[in-house]
Amino acid sequence: MSNRSLLCSISILLCCALPAWGQNLPEGKGKEIAAAKCNTCHALEARVGNGYTPKGWSTAVRMMTNHGVPLSKEEIAALTPYLAKNYPEKNKVNAVVVAGPTKVSMKIWQAPTPGSRPHDPMAGSDGSLWYSGQMANVLGRVDPKTGKVREYPLKTAHSGPHGLVEDKDGNVWYTGNTGALIGKLDPKTGAVTEYPMPDPQAKDPHTLIFDKAGVLWFTVQNANRIGRLDPKSGEIKLLTPPTPKSRPYGMAINSKGTIFVVQFGVNSVAAVDPATLAIREYKLPDPASRPRRLAITSDDVIWYSDYSRGYLGRLDPATGKVTEWPSPSGPKSAPYGISAINDIIWYSESEAKPNTVVRFDPKTAKFQSWAIPGGGNIVRNTDVTKNGNFVLANSLMNSVTLVTIPK
Repeated sequence: MSNRSLLCSISILLCCALPAWGQNLPEGKGKEIAAAKCNTCHALEARVGNGYTPKGWSTAVRMMTNHGVPLSKEEIAALTPYLAKNYPEKNKVNAVVVAGPTKVSMKIWQAPTPGSRPHDPMAGSDGSLWYSGQMANVLGRVDPKTGKVREYPLKTAHSGPHGLVEDKDGNVWYTGNTGALIGKLDPKTGAVTEYPMPDPQAKDPHTLIFDKAGVLWFTVQNANRIGRLDPKSGEIKLLTPPTPKSRPYGMAINSKGTIFVVQFGVNSVAAVDPATLAIREYKLPDPASRPRRLAITSDDVIWYSDYSRGYLGRLDPATGKVTEWPSPSGPKSAPYGISAINDIIWYSESEAKPNTVVRFDPKTAKFQSWAIPGGGNIVRNTDVTKNGNFVLANSLMNSVTLVTIPK
């Protein structure tokens, strides 16, 4: 498969199709463009998911052009309404907003490049907010004090920046999800250093985190690997979890330095010993569970977002005990990005309309939630600022949101 074909097949809008002679697309102006512009990918019907609003399709088509698919202004003008008409947004659940005593405020900044698809956010040590512009091949930095947003171009074209983490020197590390690499950006100079995957099967580096020794750990979802990169030597070691197709996804580290990884392809959470590299798996009780992100509280308890079932889960690694609570907006709300802030759990319901910010107090087992202004759409990951506020990246809204929490 060519590089362009690969990029096209993993884009979220994925406005691509089999050759026109093999298509069964709805009739209408724009059909020929939809059938012709990406003729080595999957059928369009297999890739639109729950569809988009007209505004969402406009953003999605811009993502497509950012990612290298050539479309003229005339083609965009015909294609966008065709997609909006034939593949409208559907199957979204109405958000359930739960009242409560906590008052929060939300502020939103737009990414300068339309259709950049901010995927993951990161709270910088200097108070800045970062995002990975996955479809624009940039990392973005927001200065909350001035509102200025700067984007840093990356080295390898269409590298698909995904996860973000900062080192002790202020460098920003990222996973090149479609470039099969780990990258490091020096914000002072804009210089980018890349570390390619040592195995050609490890095509999609995903989430990353530093351990206490300064070693970088990352997941490679579809290759079923957990990676370890030594920044001093640049050496990368890839580990294989015991369960095939487990799809290692979100990561967090407990107080003892153990790396915990949720396995999105199965109903389990993995723990990696950084000294021995041994991997232990904790099975969740429901076979349908698909944990996508996790957070760890000060008692080293694991909290996970069960994306497939619409639950918030608690796993105590010391006992293996699992406790779960249905998310306020129900089984189709798709809990996704999650963080622990002062031992309170904060997460987002990514398929509720609008997306929500959810607060859960483990002491009282009570929820509170808020609708995200502009719809959210869609929050895939979250982070926490040094003063305890909640950061979101809003992919289809092309924005970053800061949730200020009263102290």
